[in-house]
Amino acid sequence: THHLGFFFLKQLDQIIIHQQVELLEAILGTETSSKYEIKNHLGQRVYFAVEENGCFDRKLCSPLRPFTIRIADNAGREVIRVIRPLRCNSCWFPCFLQELEVQSPPGTVAGYVVQNWDPFLPKFTIQNQSKEDVLKIIGPYATCGCFEDVDFEVKALNEMTTIGKISKYWSGFVNNVFTNTANFGIQVPVDLDVRIKAVMIGACFLIDLMFFENSLDGL
Repeated sequence: THHLGFFFLKQLDQIIIHQQVELLEAILGTETSSKYEIKNHLGQRVYFAVEENGCFDRKLCSPLRPFTIRIADNAGREVIRVIRPLRCNSCWFPCFLQELEVQSPPGTVAGYVVQNWDPFLPKFTIQNQSKEDVLKIIGPYATCGCFEDVDFEVKALNEMTTIGKISKYWSGFVNNVFTNTANFGIQVPVDLDVRIKAVMIGACFLIDLMFFENSLDGL
């Protein structure tokens, strides 16, 4: 069952993550949970995801809240689980750096996303199931790009070679203002280990939580 669920992920080199916001949530401004569609480059849904947390209103809890995101294929089989424990969101204190675990299949560790301390740039390390470093993710100096697309580059461990990117898309800005949706794209080599692709999806959710979740508040 697990291998069937990962058939599509193995073939993907571009992954689009689109947050779904129900009409009632958009009107009331209160979100009880987040729901996402994960699509290929043709816009076809290959997975869907649901965030579980103990907070009725996400805006009151973020960015401190712990969460579990369950990712299932179109047949409803859970294939990836993203787990983020309760941690403070501060880049100034290394003891508060972010970390999340990605399981695939659920119950089996696929890898980790670990924030690295840096005084200027958002930096993360992608680790495998043995906590060995595999890739780096380096963001821009300013993540608020006046609603221009923002790229986090995926690099080799030497931080010299770029192999992909995680992008926040602002192209649908008008729609975003009214529905508070999130649109992200992940570009990685098609032959990247499927477990590391799963960890990259987890990294995308962490980047959204840390840098973009409240970016439209007050508009």
